[in-house]
Amino acid sequence: MTLNLASYIDHTVLKQTTTASEVDKLCVEASIAGFVAVCVPPKYVLGAKKLLDNSKVKVATVIGFPLGFNATDIKVKEIQEAIFMGADEVDMVIDLCALKSGDWKQLAKEIEACLIPVTAAAKKIKVIVESGMLTDSEIISCCELYRNYGIDFMKTSTGYSGVGATVHAVNLMREHLPAHIGIKASGGIRSFAFAKDLIDAGATRIGCSASTQIMREFKEARK
Repeated sequence: MTLNLASYIDHTVLKQTTTASEVDKLCVEASIAGFVAVCVPPKYVLGAKKLLDNSKVKVATVIGFPLGFNATDIKVKEIQEAIFMGADEVDMVIDLCALKSGDWKQLAKEIEACLIPVTAAAKKIKVIVESGMLTDSEIISCCELYRNYGIDFMKTSTGYSGVGATVHAVNLMREHLPAHIGIKASGGIRSFAFAKDLIDAGATRIGCSASTQIMREFKEARK
């Protein structure tokens, strides 16, 4: 079966200095390439939604990004606002402080609260666990927790920590998550070869800013 790489890609721009013109360019590129989604800062969701209104490209944004410090009620408000502005998907950084403190009850409360507006609006949520900062046992524990909730994806990374996506982390997630929960690999993905390795390991989404370069390499590889 031929790989439809574009259907895996969340074309992303999340740097602190992101401009409206960069988001416009991102949306045009995503529409032309047929990427599954764009992932943009919350303030640009409305503009991206308007630009992509006549396309099949989804608009995703980030919640509690990039550190996950925000209190649960703040994350819920962020989600509600993002959905109101037109977001189809939200990528939420979990409470990593709670995780490292072993407070799994807090993590359960957080996802339960954050799922309420997502489910009510029939949108999608990706939970970012920052796998590069976790031990294997912590990644497995995340899988064991979130598999019990209606999340759509587990996402490896924000791209703002020292370690981004790895084949090892994706393999581990795929092994310990049910098939209906997708895996988004994100952070440091700059080549088609690496993207393919992650897909082969079980990733069902690829979040990257180097999407157009990756697509060029993909097309060259098919010649």
